[in-house]
Amino acid sequence: MKVWEATVRKTQAAAKKRANTIFGTSYAVGNVEEENEEQEEVERTSGEVYHAERFLPNGDYYTGYWSESFPHGYGKYLWTDGCLYVGDWFSGKTMGRGTFSWPSGAMYEGSFKSGFMDGEGMYTGPNGDTYRGSWIMNLKHGHGVKEYGNGDSYDGEWSRGVQEGMGKYQWKNGNFYVGEWKNGTICGKGKMCWTNGNVYEGNWEDGLPKGNGTFKWADGSFYVGIWSKDLKEQSGTYYPSGSLLEGNLEWDLLEVFNIDLKDCKVCPGEKVPIWPSQKKLAVWRSTKGSDTSIKPRRMSVDSRIDAGIERDFGRMRLSDAAPSPSRSVWNGIAENDYDDGLQLDCVNARGSPLRIPKVVKRQGETICKGHRNYELMLNLQLGIRHSVGRPGPPPSLDLKPSAFDPKEKYWTKFPTEGSKITPPHQSCEFRWKDYCPKVFRTLRMLFKVDPADYMLSICGDDALRELSSPGKSGSFFYLTHDDRYMIKTMKKAEVKVLLRMLNAYYNHVRAFENTLVTKYFGLHCVKLNGPAQKKVRFIIMGNLFCSEYMIHRRYDLKGSTFGRLTDKPESEIDATTTLKDLDLNFIFRLQKSWFQDFRRQVDRDCEFLEQERIMDYSLLVGLHFTEASNDDHTPSGAMTPFDNGCSETDSIPRLSRADVDQLLLDPAGWASIRLGINMPARVERTERKNDTEIQLVGEPTGEYYDVIMFFGIIDILQDYDITKKLEHAYKSIQYDPNSISAVDPRQYSRRFRDYVLKIFAEDA
Repeated sequence: MKVWEATVRKTQAAAKKRANTIFGTSYAVGNVEEENEEQEEVERTSGEVYHAERFLPNGDYYTGYWSESFPHGYGKYLWTDGCLYVGDWFSGKTMGRGTFSWPSGAMYEGSFKSGFMDGEGMYTGPNGDTYRGSWIMNLKHGHGVKEYGNGDSYDGEWSRGVQEGMGKYQWKNGNFYVGEWKNGTICGKGKMCWTNGNVYEGNWEDGLPKGNGTFKWADGSFYVGIWSKDLKEQSGTYYPSGSLLEGNLEWDLLEVFNIDLKDCKVCPGEKVPIWPSQKKLAVWRSTKGSDTSIKPRRMSVDSRIDAGIERDFGRMRLSDAAPSPSRSVWNGIAENDYDDGLQLDCVNARGSPLRIPKVVKRQGETICKGHRNYELMLNLQLGIRHSVGRPGPPPSLDLKPSAFDPKEKYWTKFPTEGSKITPPHQSCEFRWKDYCPKVFRTLRMLFKVDPADYMLSICGDDALRELSSPGKSGSFFYLTHDDRYMIKTMKKAEVKVLLRMLNAYYNHVRAFENTLVTKYFGLHCVKLNGPAQKKVRFIIMGNLFCSEYMIHRRYDLKGSTFGRLTDKPESEIDATTTLKDLDLNFIFRLQKSWFQDFRRQVDRDCEFLEQERIMDYSLLVGLHFTEASNDDHTPSGAMTPFDNGCSETDSIPRLSRADVDQLLLDPAGWASIRLGINMPARVERTERKNDTEIQLVGEPTGEYYDVIMFFGIIDILQDYDITKKLEHAYKSIQYDPNSISAVDPRQYSRRFRDYVLKIFAEDA
């Protein structure tokens, strides 16, 4: 500490000599040693790596290998707050093996990537906790062993900083649990063993037995049944020692909760005050020949500029806080100094700049009184309110086969004057039909949709919005005011397909929580009274692009080439334009574990759709560029404004990538990130060759952009019926059969998977 204090005093004194004062500059009295150092700096050739010692203007100290204005190679960096890094650097970023220590005594020794603790490493906390294992972007992810300061230990799988998957937790008194974990708590199937010989084996939820399970005592007696702290849900049988006859049913199940499980508490995770990726580097500027009026900026160890703006973190939402793992190499700092960040130039940038709009207008036309579909909207809202608000038994995940019967539908009449079960209304008289209501009620529970929020989104005081033009199928689309739900009108054939595959769809989304297929929440029909007797069938589904992020680019991708080019001129293409396969000029690069999850899920979803004889589906992709700059271009390193319906005087603060780390100190910041939702990633720009042959996927250029990605599989209700077979036969005569969308489901699935795995890749 004495050495460190002396170093700080020395560097601060040197900084004062170089600083500007209100009386003028003091550079004229600089010593000869400084001038020699500056002369040596000027004589260095660009890109040369050499050993240097730097006393930085803010008091930081660096010694090690240096290139241009950044640490590059092996070196030691000491911050004025006492944090210290010793290890490998690459262009100003901690990259490779190294050791980072905190003033509190905490220390991390292991791998770094782009400023983040990433790879294999060991963390020792100030309270004695140690973790040895895998890391991704400062978070425990993969297999790891943690030994707590109080004597407890955990050996198993981790995901995004918390226990997830299979693992063993052992308490200091010898009790241990082996089984499944979810989001840092005991959840799923597992076995708890006590040192006194008692054993519980069965299902768990939130750290407690819940569901089917068996508790065995050391004397041989055991209890089999349904476990719950709620007395109404408990049921089971107690068998005393040495007897298989039914025992005493009066045994109190809560004894296990209140006595055996009393001291079996899992230790909470440690709180790190600041991550290595948040530490700022003082940018080295030679005073010779430079503009001394420019205030030196500070840069984080993953090469991010700190704009020096005070951020109001209280107004920022965690849904905005997604990590942005940049791997780009910066050429340096441009002279332009914007109000909300610095413009950085990418070394590998090629081609024309990517134009990104600053503000995107809300899609659709609000359906108000006088609109041609105003009464239809009122009918829809009345019907939804009736269906969702109708009292009934709580939904169960184990549905009977009769619940999926296509004949399971209910008609309700809505007279204008009202009835015993319907309210009076100002719309025309109509009839309302619910298809398989028990199934969709359970699906909403499975997708964690709160009934009150669901009704408020669709049936609240705010009107729906109708999208400006119907889709290719002739269907109309409506959006709720909060963009959470999309309502699509359907043909009778599509309704039949959904009802036919509803059982398989339910089993699939129940088995795979991260499925990419569209989430369906309700299937209904409105029949208007009168001579026309018009029927309007519609499905309610989740809106993939419901986010605080502005979607700058959206793509509908199938893997075919015929007709897969947007027919709009480039001047008319904006952020609401849905582009197609031949418009795509990116490769999407996902972090390793997410790419593996993505690949597995695409295989599962395509296999499910193939089994159901579905084809012509698409991968819908939305991109939010985190670095869109003030001049409508997206060179790496700038920031993105986004429109949230606020005025300029009441705008929400924009998140820079440095701000993101601050918000991610709370693990809840990761809660909104799932496969296909709010996913941080990178895209690499591609260019197609000017050949006569159509090139579906272009050649990579090495130009990268940090993005937040949204993607999912849509349009999953088209089966390979006679119409599609005729379309395939007709188009195959005129065009290459492999280039058209209408092909056999097996061929479609194989082509779709091959294409998706060409445009998605692991970010190495």
